[in-house]
Amino acid sequence: MTDSSKSNPDSLTRLVNRARAGNAPALEQLVMVLQPQTYNLALKFLWHPQDAEDACQEILVRIITHLDSFRHDSSVRTWAYRVAVNHLLTAKKKRFETAPMGFDAFADDLYSGLDTADSFGQEPAHALLLQEIKIGCTTALLLNLDRDHRMAYILGEILELDHQEAAEAMNTSSATYRKRLSRARRRINDFMQAHCGLVNTTSPCRCSRRIKPAIQLGRIDRDSLLFTSSDSAKEHARTFPDVLSKIRQLEEDRRTAALYRSHPEQQPEKSMTSWLRKLVETHGGAKIHH
Repeated sequence: MTDSSKSNPDSLTRLVNRARAGNAPALEQLVMVLQPQTYNLALKFLWHPQDAEDACQEILVRIITHLDSFRHDSSVRTWAYRVAVNHLLTAKKKRFETAPMGFDAFADDLYSGLDTADSFGQEPAHALLLQEIKIGCTTALLLNLDRDHRMAYILGEILELDHQEAAEAMNTSSATYRKRLSRARRRINDFMQAHCGLVNTTSPCRCSRRIKPAIQLGRIDRDSLLFTSSDSAKEHARTFPDVLSKIRQLEEDRRTAALYRSHPEQQPEKSMTSWLRKLVETHGGAKIHH
């Protein structure tokens, strides 16, 4: 969600009210504001951009067609998260959810075929490949949590929703949410401290040593990067060494969350813009201009 909408929830409420009254430009603006938060939540939860785009489309349709269900007893942001979370938790499992490795097998896979050195260190695209490994690996790790614990971790530890808002989004009690978050945090932190060289410099696993085996296994397509294609993601890749230096200065139990939070906001494919245009035209007669 945009910074302005976070800081001024009343503006979102006004957009919803105007959209419900048939104001097409308000509906257009509401969709464009909610699309980034919806897509990035889905991407963190599902891993693959195409799966995230599909889920984002389904969620936005549900939001637009159920605007009357917004009752002003929570913020629009919380309500939109609730719609998104409910969809992600109850929808049919996507391709990478159906057969998670498990934490032990994931660790074994990390060390299998590690490059003896950084074979791509002198390439101009080196920083982009490192970021592709970093985001792909850390996001894939979350798939080893079941859906409830994965969602609790994303909402609380990565997106930093407060406990009450996250519990509302997950339609559960604050006590239940806190237990899920605590278990998920402990599991992810323990794994990262034991195996990830980004948060623990004594670990032998390094993103640079994972590039070659990832390419050989087809997990990275150098001509079609999944997480490092946008200009903002490329800029983030360039500046990440400075960010990592700051992360490593934190207490050990804070490094993993800081690493996840450092991931750049991702953008869906440009083709989604035309889909959004048709969506708003169908439900409000508005047009989205790219």
